[in-house]
Amino acid sequence: MKSRFALVALTALALAGCQKKAADSGAPTAPSTPVAAVAPPAGKQWSDVVTPTADGGMMMGNPNAPVKFVEYASFTCPHCKHFEDQAAETLKSRYIASGKVSWEFRSFLIHGPDAPITLLMNCRGPDPYFAISQQLYATQDDWLMKLVNLPKDQQTELQNMTPTNQFKRMIDVMGLYGFMAARGLPKAQADACLEDQKAIDALTAAQNNYQTRDQINSTPTFFINGQQQTDINDWTALEPRLKAAIG
Repeated sequence: MKSRFALVALTALALAGCQKKAADSGAPTAPSTPVAAVAPPAGKQWSDVVTPTADGGMMMGNPNAPVKFVEYASFTCPHCKHFEDQAAETLKSRYIASGKVSWEFRSFLIHGPDAPITLLMNCRGPDPYFAISQQLYATQDDWLMKLVNLPKDQQTELQNMTPTNQFKRMIDVMGLYGFMAARGLPKAQADACLEDQKAIDALTAAQNNYQTRDQINSTPTFFINGQQQTDINDWTALEPRLKAAIG
């Protein structure tokens, strides 16, 4: 498979969905007894607890929650934006808040801009991760179309840049330097993050695992307690699966 760090043709971004594969759905097994609520740490809500995971994701909620929800998503994917718009607040208030469910977000690189955006999100750190993610999805059409509408000569120039300079140029064109600076990541720090080879290598390793070990080739893709919820890509279809897993 072609490297996901390669810059995709920007005109294709305007038309691309996020590749979906059809398969039989796998409903989670209901527990023998309903899952009990778990109190959060003193002075906190579970939605305040965000931790990096060994698989390169960010997890919100009770790290020991008996129901583990994992989402593979692309920041540039319109289907993922739709899911975020539908699901984020209900996930937090109804499921994460109870301590019964944790939500792990794993960034899956579908389009060229996903790589630098993910590097900046990881660099900003866990505490604001889900809040900033929600804000990115809410404004996705605005910043992504700036890149899609880049004049052809500038597209060609961008494609001929080194990967690090591509990252910086894409972030600049999309206006995300200012977006991230307003959320605690100034430009100098953002540039250092985009140049961090150790972080790039970790992101590459995570993507390889997602593709080969987890067999991910589309976004959004969901797992509940290690079981892929295939052929489901919106909250209306997914929520009954979470309810079933809780019992």
